[in-house]
Amino acid sequence: MTLSGGKAHQFGARELRDALGCFATGVIVVTGVDSDGCLIGVTVNSFASVSLDPPLVSFCLGKSLRSRERIATTKGFALNVLREDQGCLSVQFAAEEIDKWHNIDYRRGIHAAPVIEPNLAVFQCLKYAEFECGDHVIIIGRVEAFEHDDKEAPLIFHRGGYRQLL
Repeated sequence: MTLSGGKAHQFGARELRDALGCFATGVIVVTGVDSDGCLIGVTVNSFASVSLDPPLVSFCLGKSLRSRERIATTKGFALNVLREDQGCLSVQFAAEEIDKWHNIDYRRGIHAAPVIEPNLAVFQCLKYAEFECGDHVIIIGRVEAFEHDDKEAPLIFHRGGYRQLL
């Protein structure tokens, strides 16, 4: 419901999504290795710092994503923060039916999770907790290592599209 003059109004999922899209976010690619040793990667923009002590971060995955089940089997994962020149990479990892790793440079990190190169920042994490919440799963990772680049700008997602910082 939305409030207008103290009165509640009904709203639809599209209206809510449009309003949520007003909040600009960075873009990350969650990477890991599933129980069969296959590479996993999925684009998300629901990333947040949770705690500095212990060092915890979170991201959300839709329950309907095929990658969600595969990520659930990982012990650890890497959260690759994308640079503003990596919009195509974001689109590639958001697709379902393609080879997401075609022409992607990476190195193996902790727990064998792929670290995409280059990146703006990467947080290598051990899975700490997972919570079902509505149509999504909230995954919390304990940061075991990180690195970042102070020279590049982030890829920003706002109102359904990629944006640049001015």
